[in-house]
Amino acid sequence: MNVKITAQCTLAGFALVASMITPVVAAEDGKALYTAKMCMTCHGDEGKAPIIPSYPKLNGQNKEYLVAQIKMIKDGTRTGGGTAAMKAMTANLNDAEIEAISEYLSTVE
Repeated sequence: MNVKITAQCTLAGFALVASMITPVVAAEDGKALYTAKMCMTCHGDEGKAPIIPSYPKLNGQNKEYLVAQIKMIKDGTRTGGGTAAMKAMTANLNDAEIEAISEYLSTVE
């Protein structure tokens, strides 16, 4: 096997993988996560202006309440209302991200 060709293919593979990796937002940055996870699409900037009146305003809510609601939607405990859409949105959130987003929203006035 030609070492030069193998090395070139390996480097090309690394470059391809690197180009496909999206930036990861630190779980501590709830505001950035809120944007990166597309929460504002339905709940509006800073959780203040939902696109549909039946969607909740999230700003200023109690952090523990937000964490509990997101986790119940994610695990299927909470159903009904807009939870079907939220289930898809929460599927890729880990506990640290849920905490960070909830902390951020609880501080928005």
